[in-house]
Amino acid sequence: IIHRDIKPENIMIRKDGYAKVLDFGLAKLSEPPASAGGTAANEDATRMQVNTTPGMVMGTVSYMSPEQARGNPTDARTDIWSLGVVLYEMCAGKVPFTGETVNHTIVSILEKEPLLLENVPDELQRIVRKSMTKDVEMRYQSARDMLIDLKNLRRTLDIQGELERSVVPNREAATGSVREGETQMHGGGLIEATRSGQVASTQSITTSSSSLEYAVTQAKSHKLASAIVGIVLLGIIGTVGYFAFVSKGGSQQINSIAVLPFENRSGNADSDYLSDGLADSLIYRLSQLPNLKVSPASSVMRYKGKEFDAQKIATELGVQAIMSGRMTQRGDNLNISVELIDAANNKILWGEQYERKMSDLLATQREIATAITEKLQLKLSGTETAGITKKYTNSNEAYQLYLKGRYQWNKRTVEGLKAAEGFYKEAIEKDPSFALAYSGLAETYGLFSNYSVASPRDSQPQVKAAALRALELDGTLAEPHAALGLYHTAYTWDLEASIRELYRATELNPKYATAYHWLGNTLPSLGKCDEAIAAAKHAEELDPLSAIINADTALDLIQCRRFDEALVQTQKALKLDPNFYYTHFLAGWAHQNKGNYKEALTSFRRSMALNVDPYAKALFILTLAKAGERVEAMKLRGELRADSKRRYIGGYILAIADVAVGEFDTALAEIEKDLVERGGYTPIIAIDPALDDLRGDPRFTALVKKVEASKLEKILTVPDFYETMP
Repeated sequence: IIHRDIKPENIMIRKDGYAKVLDFGLAKLSEPPASAGGTAANEDATRMQVNTTPGMVMGTVSYMSPEQARGNPTDARTDIWSLGVVLYEMCAGKVPFTGETVNHTIVSILEKEPLLLENVPDELQRIVRKSMTKDVEMRYQSARDMLIDLKNLRRTLDIQGELERSVVPNREAATGSVREGETQMHGGGLIEATRSGQVASTQSITTSSSSLEYAVTQAKSHKLASAIVGIVLLGIIGTVGYFAFVSKGGSQQINSIAVLPFENRSGNADSDYLSDGLADSLIYRLSQLPNLKVSPASSVMRYKGKEFDAQKIATELGVQAIMSGRMTQRGDNLNISVELIDAANNKILWGEQYERKMSDLLATQREIATAITEKLQLKLSGTETAGITKKYTNSNEAYQLYLKGRYQWNKRTVEGLKAAEGFYKEAIEKDPSFALAYSGLAETYGLFSNYSVASPRDSQPQVKAAALRALELDGTLAEPHAALGLYHTAYTWDLEASIRELYRATELNPKYATAYHWLGNTLPSLGKCDEAIAAAKHAEELDPLSAIINADTALDLIQCRRFDEALVQTQKALKLDPNFYYTHFLAGWAHQNKGNYKEALTSFRRSMALNVDPYAKALFILTLAKAGERVEAMKLRGELRADSKRRYIGGYILAIADVAVGEFDTALAEIEKDLVERGGYTPIIAIDPALDDLRGDPRFTALVKKVEASKLEKILTVPDFYETMP
């Protein structure tokens, strides 16, 4: 039964404290009555189902839900909204939505958010606000769900009340002149006059009863209004004075958080995309908030499957709170449990369990993000609230495919990138307006040539197409701009356009570490080394535990010929991930440029043992040749050339190996070929230390000029990152 007119006048309290709902004049049945076709049952159903022509507004305006105010179809969630309004009024003494006229009140319901309740437990605040969420999908989906939260709150308040009474057993009631039977608010608690003329506050009541039992007992001797207020303030709030005391004397405002990868308890690795994706999506949503520092996914992934120590992790990540979660998938059923922990004292600030269908995944994710912001007491603007609860797609299938694509993309392997492309395309087929899927596709194509999946000519134009489509659908996304920045660096060689796109990405999301990371990679080719290192260091600050970001700062330093600093940086990066092949070969390259060939070869051999990367192999060949190991250098060069027949390897990489063994003509021909292929590394040949042996050759000088002439636009200015960087 959908009541459609829940309000205080229609809720009565019996003498024994039992609540009764009255007046079903506007009620309707949500489904036909289960009867054997009896006439009486059908007549009852007819009487209960009041005519509800679409567009007709029915109910008491102050307690109407948004859908009810619009005259739209209603269901059980409409009654949940109205009950939330009643709860709000019981706590605040006034309704949350008002206006001079009925129309003004309806506008308030549709467009405004209620003021926060004062002097109530955070959990009650959350329950009331959740019941009055304008998006019906974010509201409590059933009264049972709301009841569970209220019972949990009552249990918590009872425990807190017992704790307070046991810790401070000898509190004396304050005296005053309040008349018997009167109730007043005082500070953080409720003050009530006793028959002896004394005044007892909720902070000093000593009773063996639970807070709710005490409220009901007191309510029996008072008028109806006092009974209602007493039950909600003494019963549901109960120990509000204790909560106020704890909140004032507790830890400082939390403004930084790390969301760890969710533990997959499904017993099936195929569900990892869900557990990782839930955390990744929450990170993405929370990162939209300017006043909340959120550790990026690349930093928290290193804790996946590791022993959980909130304080240790918080120290390493530089955050105050840790959110951990567990997920179990059984067919279409999804069980998610989350905990938010204050790392300073290892105290659980909030915990919740969600039993949902897979079809509710999108709504559940938004629900969790909203609960976190409420628990952290973040004051959000309308725009920030919209960002947290934003619906990027209405298709749950498309969203799951997107999560699968993200999971594969994060692997950074040839197979993973190919799989990511497939999943993103499937997501777009399910929802052609899914901007994030297009953005993910652009990021995937952007890495194809780097990982030898496809040539720049085959992959880079698709970066542009996917990124522009993403921005056409959602101009607030930062990632497509970053993808376009990489596109201009690697394909059009219009570095000014690249800087412009990357800079725009940082404006849209100042906490987007990857944009600063790629700025650091691009600026050295413009001779802007100080700005490049500043951008790279800022990326490290935003994502301190990212192995690739820390390693690429060393690459930027090498390109800027600051080899001593580069070596220090590689040691820092190796502490984060001793098994990252990329950092080892950068250490080898820095050593080689300093003439430390023994140390360089040791680093390169470690890198090759971890992963045979064509770029690393070419630099290894160069180091072998400089160290006098020409035979091995020639052998490996032959292997590299043979490999280039099987998959895409850029001419720049092959040219490094050619230079190593003195094949300068072949090296120049490979670079010339890269001009045609639009090779991604071509813009750096003017500054790259690996090609220093070619610098005296006029043909190389001509090639550098040819690259400059091949850019789509002449470089004019570059933003001064000393002034613009946050």
